[in-house]
Amino acid sequence: MRDILILTEADLRGLVSLDLEAVDVVERAFGALASGRVVMPPILSMELADAHGEVDVKTAYIPGFAGFAIKVSPGFFDNPRLGLPSLNGLMILFSAKTGLVEALLLDNGYLTDVRTAAAGAVAARHLAPAGVRTAGIIGTGVQARLQAEAAHLVRPFQEVLVWGRDAAKAAQCAADLGDALGISARVEADPAALVAASQLVVTTTPAREPVVRADWLHPGLHITAMGSDQAGKQEIDSGAFARLDRYVPDRLSQCRLLGELRGAIAAGVVSAGAEFAELGGVVGDRALGRSGDDQITLADLTGTGAQDTAIATFAVDLARRRGAGTVIQA
Repeated sequence: MRDILILTEADLRGLVSLDLEAVDVVERAFGALASGRVVMPPILSMELADAHGEVDVKTAYIPGFAGFAIKVSPGFFDNPRLGLPSLNGLMILFSAKTGLVEALLLDNGYLTDVRTAAAGAVAARHLAPAGVRTAGIIGTGVQARLQAEAAHLVRPFQEVLVWGRDAAKAAQCAADLGDALGISARVEADPAALVAASQLVVTTTPAREPVVRADWLHPGLHITAMGSDQAGKQEIDSGAFARLDRYVPDRLSQCRLLGELRGAIAAGVVSAGAEFAELGGVVGDRALGRSGDDQITLADLTGTGAQDTAIATFAVDLARRRGAGTVIQA
């Protein structure tokens, strides 16, 4: 018999917040990835076209961590018609010494939301211009809100602009961000105008056609693209790669298959074997990131198992210190 800790979404929301501590946890995970010692297999990804759904499974072993997480993340995009959330999921934390289950995190995707937004903050911290007055958010869902809140932690901008295909959803997102951040927030009906007015743009859509065009890019712009996490998705015009001063993938091998880089390779704009410094490398070496406020930079975030292991370990450590959750015998 052994103890297994069960943590519900309510437990986890009481333990883990989208704050600078969470950003630092995820940043350390990226730094570990750059060491070359992390064991992280390719994403297991399954598209279920008949159900308008997809399932991703991610994991990573990070040397020095007591455990490693396996995360299952389904997205079924017709669920809102049934009164159900589109995204859910869970994480399992295993002992890195014995392989035994130590904790079950029934987070319904909450920890994924936090670690994904925190990754956006890491990208902004190292790649956005030092002075960001206006941020632009393309997309209107949960991650649109969280990415704006996360970016504001590291680049406290004074204005946020929101664009979405659904004007009513864009208006609600802008209102929510204005309330959450205490800054000016409004809808921008023209995505090109949003990009032109912004120094930091985050794209948070499931788009399969670009929502940002190459000729919209301007000096002093950083873009974090985090919606392209399946083959076939694309948010950034492939022609943009010819205008970038820095392109930074979270995991180069993944981005060649799933991210914005996949589209650029397919379009012949970037060679299949092109090498780029990953976000973890930029975290460890400032010279690999933005070197001038007039540069144009793009972070391509597809999500990594290292982030999942880091946030799950962080949550379980907090739970044990605070006596949270339920322990069962197995």
